[in-house]
Amino acid sequence: MAPGPDGLGSWPARRARIASDRPALVGPRGPVSYGELAQRVDRLAGALAAAGVGPGDRVAQLGVNSVEVLETFFAVWRLGAIAMPLNHRLAGPEIRFMLDDAGATFLVAGPDAVAPFGGARLEVGPDYESAIASSPGLGEPPVVGLDDPALLLYTSGTTGRPKGALLTHGNLTWNTVNQLAHVDVLSTDRALCIAPLFHCVGIGQITLPTLFKGGSVEPVPKVDPGAILHRIGEAGITSFSGVPTMLQMMCEHPSFAGADLSSLRVVQYGGSPVPARVAQAWMDRGVTLQQGFGMTEASPGVLMATREGSPDHPVSVGVPHFYTDVAMIDGDERVPLHAGPAEVAVRGPNVFAGYWGRTEPALDDGWFRTGDVLTVAEDGWATVVDRVKDMYISGGENVYPAEVEAVLMRLPEVAGAAVVGVPDEKWGEAGIGFVQPADGARLDLDALHAHLQEHLARYKVPRRLVVTDQLPRTATGKIAKPALRAIAEEQR
Repeated sequence: MAPGPDGLGSWPARRARIASDRPALVGPRGPVSYGELAQRVDRLAGALAAAGVGPGDRVAQLGVNSVEVLETFFAVWRLGAIAMPLNHRLAGPEIRFMLDDAGATFLVAGPDAVAPFGGARLEVGPDYESAIASSPGLGEPPVVGLDDPALLLYTSGTTGRPKGALLTHGNLTWNTVNQLAHVDVLSTDRALCIAPLFHCVGIGQITLPTLFKGGSVEPVPKVDPGAILHRIGEAGITSFSGVPTMLQMMCEHPSFAGADLSSLRVVQYGGSPVPARVAQAWMDRGVTLQQGFGMTEASPGVLMATREGSPDHPVSVGVPHFYTDVAMIDGDERVPLHAGPAEVAVRGPNVFAGYWGRTEPALDDGWFRTGDVLTVAEDGWATVVDRVKDMYISGGENVYPAEVEAVLMRLPEVAGAAVVGVPDEKWGEAGIGFVQPADGARLDLDALHAHLQEHLARYKVPRRLVVTDQLPRTATGKIAKPALRAIAEEQR
């Protein structure tokens, strides 16, 4: 993944010349060395070229995390085409919209993937392996530069239709540089890629930095807390990235206390605040947690905790990445980081090129408004307060649901919490809190209300609490608040 005239696509070959026998990827059939990866990528690129894929074409990919997904990324980039991984959990019409919106010309599909696509496709399995085995390779690749598009990632679509964020080879390269400045990635690292590869974290925060340094990456197709804990000890895993929900599931798993975590140097996480007790459980096992803050449009890193400062700031998202400018929005002005709370804007070489097929500008003088509200302590470490769109105004006062949710999550009998604002005749808006009990726990709503009233101003306490067996979540583990707002509206 070095910057150069032929871009990311040639990266496996460059690394193969340095460490051809070392494992690059690990899958069910065993390790794939850097040398083997370079050969397979070249042959797959040749097969795709023979099928008509060329520079600028959008190649969709549908399936769970696997070695084949990463091989497809590198082969597509070697051709100067654009990789377009899709969320395999979406319904057919949702996938159809993205395929049509991007004008995808080719699809590489996993064995269990069902996609409404009438164009050329390659199925992972015997057909995929046959295509690689019979291909003579690509030969001379096209020239690909840092400003050329590499990755098209569709946002979750929590408001309206999803939009495709277009990331360039330069965006991915600079995000990797930023990541390596923040995280001590070694050539001996063995990383698990647990975050789905249809989101930016999986490729940007773990996979590319680890491969850049010559370590190995093992894609994980399914989040199974017990299996992951076992694999960490079995394979000597040194790092992985996840969301707070996954970290909570793992530390609450019966095998957590006895799991061999001696090799695990760092766990990166982000997407939503982690309960303090969950962070402490991992730190008590000697694992360094580094929380980050970012979004697809920033490839994705914006801020991250440092290894040295993380123990003293267990729930902070840290400080800005090295080659990233961060500012706060004050009215119509961008101002330096201050105490806040205020919305954050970001600028840098890792910030995307814009949304696919959209004419409205996504950037203002290079700055992207994140829609996230942060506060900054005197030492410069930041904490995410909430999304601008999730904030509601009750009796003229701003209420940030994440603050209320954090107070509920302090209770051991609460496994999950989400607060949404709904219209209210008296106060303008009022909060409705959804609370998921921990396994075997019984929730006393009066006690929960008393707990909230003890720790929060009265206007922040939800008007009503609702117990739910399961909170709806997105593919990345974030709570799906639009679904909860719809439920709250129905129950008014």
